[in-house]
Amino acid sequence: MQSASEQSEAAEPPAPAEHAYPDHWEADVVLRDGGTARIRPITTDDADRLVSFYEQVSDESKYYRFFAPYPRLSAKDVRRFTHHDFVDRVGLAATVGGDFIATVRYDRINVHGMPASAPADEAEVAFLVQDAHQGRGVASALLEHIAAVARERDIRRFAAEVLPANTKMIKVFTDAGYTQKRSFEDGAVRLHLDLEPTDRALAVQRAREQRAEARSVQRLLTPRSVAVVGAGRAPGGVGRTVLRNLLGAGFTGRVYAVNAALTDGVTELDGAPAHPSVGAIGEPVDLAVVAVPAERVPEAVADCGEHGVRGLVVLSAGYAESGAAGRERQRELVRQARSYGMRIIGPNAFGIINTASDVRLNASLAPQMPAAGRIGLFTQSGAIGIALLAGLHRRGVGLSSFISAGNRADVSGNDFLQHWYDDPGTDVVLLYLESIGNPRKFTRLARRTAAVKPVVVVKGARHSGSAPPGHRVPVTRVPHATVSALLRQAGVIRVDTVTELVDAGLLLSAQPLPAGPRIAILGNSESLGLLTYDACLTEGLRPLRPLDLTTAAVPADFRDALAAALADDTSDAVVVTAIPWVGEDGATEFGDGEVLAAALREAVASAPAPAKPVVVVHVEMGGLAEALAMATSTRPVVAERTGGVQEERPHEVPAGPGLPGGTGSTDTGTGGAVDEGRAGAATDDTGSPAGPGVPPLPDASPATGPPDAGPAEDATAPTRRTTIPAYPAAERAVRALAEAVRYGQWRRQAAEPGRVPEYEDIDEAGAAALIEEALGNDGEADARGVTLDSGAAGGLLARYGITVLPTLPAPTPDAAVGAAARLGYPVALKTTAPHLRHRPDLGGVRLDLATEQQLRTAYAELTEALGKPEELQPVVQAMVPRGVDTVVRSAIDPAVGAVLSFGLSGAASELLGDTAHRLVPATDRDVAELVRSLRTTPLLFGWRGSAPVDTPALEELLLRVSRLVDDHPEVVAVSLEPVVVAPRGLSVLGATVRLAPPPPRTDLGPRSLPRY
Repeated sequence: MQSASEQSEAAEPPAPAEHAYPDHWEADVVLRDGGTARIRPITTDDADRLVSFYEQVSDESKYYRFFAPYPRLSAKDVRRFTHHDFVDRVGLAATVGGDFIATVRYDRINVHGMPASAPADEAEVAFLVQDAHQGRGVASALLEHIAAVARERDIRRFAAEVLPANTKMIKVFTDAGYTQKRSFEDGAVRLHLDLEPTDRALAVQRAREQRAEARSVQRLLTPRSVAVVGAGRAPGGVGRTVLRNLLGAGFTGRVYAVNAALTDGVTELDGAPAHPSVGAIGEPVDLAVVAVPAERVPEAVADCGEHGVRGLVVLSAGYAESGAAGRERQRELVRQARSYGMRIIGPNAFGIINTASDVRLNASLAPQMPAAGRIGLFTQSGAIGIALLAGLHRRGVGLSSFISAGNRADVSGNDFLQHWYDDPGTDVVLLYLESIGNPRKFTRLARRTAAVKPVVVVKGARHSGSAPPGHRVPVTRVPHATVSALLRQAGVIRVDTVTELVDAGLLLSAQPLPAGPRIAILGNSESLGLLTYDACLTEGLRPLRPLDLTTAAVPADFRDALAAALADDTSDAVVVTAIPWVGEDGATEFGDGEVLAAALREAVASAPAPAKPVVVVHVEMGGLAEALAMATSTRPVVAERTGGVQEERPHEVPAGPGLPGGTGSTDTGTGGAVDEGRAGAATDDTGSPAGPGVPPLPDASPATGPPDAGPAEDATAPTRRTTIPAYPAAERAVRALAEAVRYGQWRRQAAEPGRVPEYEDIDEAGAAALIEEALGNDGEADARGVTLDSGAAGGLLARYGITVLPTLPAPTPDAAVGAAARLGYPVALKTTAPHLRHRPDLGGVRLDLATEQQLRTAYAELTEALGKPEELQPVVQAMVPRGVDTVVRSAIDPAVGAVLSFGLSGAASELLGDTAHRLVPATDRDVAELVRSLRTTPLLFGWRGSAPVDTPALEELLLRVSRLVDDHPEVVAVSLEPVVVAPRGLSVLGATVRLAPPPPRTDLGPRSLPRY
């Protein structure tokens, strides 16, 4: 039966009030099977589409919707379902190719279930999904979007009546994660959903997002058939090159050539069937590679979309990289492809590669198929992609997949992170990025992926001040150094050059993670050993005294020394250094690298478990790198999780020294440039940051594996190559090893990620009231925001347990004396003029004024040296216990969200950029790391005999600021400066708070693709 609200409307539907079309409700979404659909409001122009849609719905689905046979819609029905006021009555449709595939509708109701208007906050909701599209996750996506619309219109609850036999729709509601009540009335299941987002609802939404986006990438990487649109009739050209590469790689599916200008009688190109259009093929095509001029691309996309192609790789140039006209052409390309449910790699792409033996896809301009391996590689630059493919090939390294996305107008690095997260064929992810389109989402996905496998990123265009041509990205005010710090907080291994990207990737794919920073060094060159030792110190590692085997050492000596180092529990990793050795006849041996490689392999093979990473630094050792790259292991790669042989997964986190590793390679190229100024924080045996006088973080419980290792692999899988990476320079090898140490430390800590403490004295409601009053409760708040005066700022901070030391104005000497009398001596006199504030180096502060005479003298000196009182705006403040001056700040960036920052006060710290950053909300572990991650951190822990300060109080302050900003997004900036941290307690001497209407949170809304 129909609901009460629909029965009432059927009698005489009221004319809805006029409201503007809400175009911000339009969205493109990825469905469960990887295809896309467009969600938009239903309008009066959709009558014919609605009727056509309804005719294609089965009688059973119609019965489930209306609780009675309902073979067709009447004219009154069509009017009711297409006329909405977009407030009390809203309808959304999911469309593909412009046609409806599903609809959802809500009607606001009162407590009696009858049609109503605000302030009624409940609505009845109903869905209808075309049978051919059921099971694709369309209803789940529509529920997310209609719920977001309802919240925007001040509707807080949904009610729905569902027949008990309609189990699919009941599951849509029950699986959504919202708080709900369920009852059985009059033969129907009645559900009530609270639309306030919950942690479970957000988790469900993100899990669905991951599955859908990963599936959309998988469809691109594993097509059963590929058509090259634009394959030229003559040899050469982009399209013909891709066709040749597809065939040459041994693609296991069907390949077609498409050229609209084919002459009669031409039925093949390079042995592939040739057709004038995709439609003429007459067989299903999963993937189309488009290589035609930009002005002909729309025709090719329409041909593909109308004939069921699932995805496009657009190699054509002439889009956003070419200017304003190209940007509009790119927008239209994305709109057109999505209207058919297709996803796009490109435009201006280099192509994609999948080396899996059952696929062997080389839909790219790379002339040679890379070897199969376990590294996933994503690049936004074709030129860098070419260089990386060539370099990895020279070093004998294989890939699982490769993507060069060009302008990444649709599919981006985020999508491939979703795919690689649970891809059993990928152990390490390498990314070359020139821009990050959705930094919040990237950080979230990178953190989740890094918890199960390493993610290594090098970012280009760091200092250009603008996005590369063709890249549509949000504006960010966050400096590059801050972005790097936030990526590291998410577990991303952040490197500076493409060479470092490959160096780190080789080590991580080939070797187990080190259990700590203790590095054993052995070799036959004292000088090379010392260079390695120095490089370890520079990178914050803890090298042991190098073991010099002397130049007379032979491979057997290396084998014995390495075996001893691997068995020694005082080290966590081993660096082997090697130069050509002197033979028995006195001749220098340059060509026996193979012999040394065999000796090193023998030592590694006989090492006791758990294993340690081993890297080799070599100088002119002929054949050594190649021989090490060819090393193999006979150990089984995979074991069942309930027992048996241990799986060799190089990214497993060891409880002690590392676990056996997987594939990798060696470096046979030249050494990269050395960054002499680079240094990392020193670490202790657990990998925690440390330094002179800096205690380590509380130990994290060692992890025996990733938090979510995913499904068990096939125990019959082939054995995996075990290689020992070799580098031509000590600095490169040690830098890669240091990144592995830091990543291993992060993995151990990620197993217990910390918590956000609750403080009983926080008055969240009181703070919200103050914020509403400051911004104006009439809904007309200035979008530019407002900076609170000192009293209001102190009042707001006090609601979160943060006390700001009061300051009293001192416009005259007598006023200063009166203020001091109120506060009590000793006092401080300081200026607050903008050009002098927080600048003690300019002499605008006088401290420890113990008497009235001292205060008057200081006042006279200050005004005589710096200007008139009305210019200086002097204030008087009570003295506080001496300590270390620090600065605590938080700000919201539209691209990355809220960022918590900490540093020491003073020109030196500002000049050196010695500030640490973490994303909000910060956990207790985050703030402990924050305090310990500065180069000047030793000043907080008793440097040169000074008293250590109260770091627990400092960490609590940081947590309270984080809570304030996280609880109230209207707080767009907070600055506490200076914060004097004494041996016992701390004092906040100055505070600035800025409020503004909260910026939109794109990461908390319903699932959607970037808008075009």
